[in-house]
Amino acid sequence: MSYEQRRFAILVIIVSISGFSQGMLLPLISVIFEEDGVSSTLNGLNATGLYIGTLLISPFIEQPLRKYGYKPIIILGGALVFVSLFLFPLWKSVLFWFVLRMLIGIGDHALHFSTQTWVTSTTPTHKLGKSMSIYGISFGLGFAMGPLFVPLVKISETLPFIISSALCLVAWSLIFFVKNEKPEALKGDANQTGFIRYKLALKYGWVAFLPPFVYGFLESSLNALFPVYALRKEFDLEFVSIMLAGFSIGAILMQFPLGALGDRIGRRKVIISGLLVGASIFFVGNLVEYSQMLVAISFFAGGMCVGSMFSLGITYMTDLTPKELLPTGNLLCGIFFSLGSLSGPFIGGMYLELFPSKGFLLLVATILFLVALIVIKFGKTGKVMI
Repeated sequence: MSYEQRRFAILVIIVSISGFSQGMLLPLISVIFEEDGVSSTLNGLNATGLYIGTLLISPFIEQPLRKYGYKPIIILGGALVFVSLFLFPLWKSVLFWFVLRMLIGIGDHALHFSTQTWVTSTTPTHKLGKSMSIYGISFGLGFAMGPLFVPLVKISETLPFIISSALCLVAWSLIFFVKNEKPEALKGDANQTGFIRYKLALKYGWVAFLPPFVYGFLESSLNALFPVYALRKEFDLEFVSIMLAGFSIGAILMQFPLGALGDRIGRRKVIISGLLVGASIFFVGNLVEYSQMLVAISFFAGGMCVGSMFSLGITYMTDLTPKELLPTGNLLCGIFFSLGSLSGPFIGGMYLELFPSKGFLLLVATILFLVALIVIKFGKTGKVMI
C-alpha cells in the first residue's frame, strides 16, 4: 500500500468513527429526553447544539488550516470530540448536554473540514467521485451503526457514551501516522479577505451547497425527531433504531455507484434524480405508517436515493469552483450542511407541536421536492470526465 493510500485509509477510518458518534448521539439523547418528559420543541432545539457549534467555528477555521495544515486541525478536533463524549455521563442536564453537543459540533467540523479538503485537494478530478463516495461510505457506515447502540441505554445510560468515546480515541490516534500537508496557496482576488473568498465561492458554486443543506436537514430531523414521532405512533424502539440504520445502509449501498455515475454523466443529473425519487419514496412512506415494516422499507429506499447528497454536493462544488478556492468551498458545504441540520430539529420540532402524530415524512418529502426544483431551475453543468 502506497503512502497516499494509507493516508486516505486513515482519514476514512477517522470519519467513520465520527459518523458513529453522531449517529448514536442524536437518537440516544432524543429518546432519553422523551422518556424524561422533555417537550419535543426543547428536544429538537437541544439537538441543534451540534450544528450551532459547527457554525460558531466556521468563520475561524480556514485560516488556521491554511497556516498550520490539515493534521493539527484534525488532532484538535478529534480530541474535543472524545473528551466531550466522555463528559456526558457526569451530569444529566439539558443545558450541560447542549453545551457538550456544541463542543462536539466544533470538534466534528474541524475534523470533517480538514479531511474533506485534504481529499478533494489531492485527488484527480476523474477519480474524485469515487474517492468521495468511499469517504461518504465510511461516514455512513459509522452513522448506520450509531442508532443500533441506542438500546444499550436500557442497560445503562452511561454505556453508549463510554463506548463511543473510547472508539473515537482509538481512531483519533491514527492521525499521528500521517505527515502534515497544507492546501494550495491562494491567487489573485481570492488572496483578499475571507469575505471576498466566500463571495467568490458562492458565485461559482452556490447551487452545489444545496445538496449538503438538504442532507443536513434529513440527518438531523430523521435521527433527532423521527424517534419521538415514532414513539408517539407506538412504534417499537428497537425497530425505530433499525429504521434509522436502514436509511444509512441504503445510502452506503448507493454511495459508490452514484459517485461513479456522477463522474461519468455529471453530478447535477444524479442530484436532481435522487432528490425527486427520494421525495416520492418518503411521500409513499407517509401513506403506509400503519406498517412499521413498510416505513422501514421506505427509509431504506429513501436512503439509497438521497443519502449521497453530501458527497455529491462536495464533488459538484469541485466541478464549479477554482482549485485554490476548494478550502472555502468545503467550508461553505459544511456551513450549508449545518444550516440544514439546524433547520431540521427546529422546523421538525414545530411541526410535531402542531401535528403530534400526523405526516412527519410528508414534511421530509416536501423539502426534498423544493430543493430539486431549485437545482433544476438554477443548476449549472460541471465538468464531465469520461
